[in-house]
Amino acid sequence: MKVNVEIDCTPEEARRAMGLPDLTPIHERYVQMMLDTMESGVKPEMVEAMMRNWAPMGEASMAMWRRMFEGQKG
Repeated sequence: MKVNVEIDCTPEEARRAMGLPDLTPIHERYVQMMLDTMESGVKPEMVEAMMRNWAPMGEASMAMWRRMFEGQKG
C-alpha cells in the first residue's frame, strides 16, 4: 500500500509545525556582520580569514570560495 500526503505551506509554516527554532535573527546578524566587514575596505586575505572563522568548512569549500572571488576580479 502506498499513501501520498501533500501539504501546501510556506517554509515558515513548516518550520513552526515541526517545532524548529526561528534562526532569522541570527542569519540577519551574520549577513550584517559580513556587509559591515566588506564595506570597511578589507583585503582579500582578510576575507579568507573571516570566512574561515565565521563558517568553518572543509578545505575544499574554502577553495571554492577562493575561486569564486578570483573569478570576480577579472
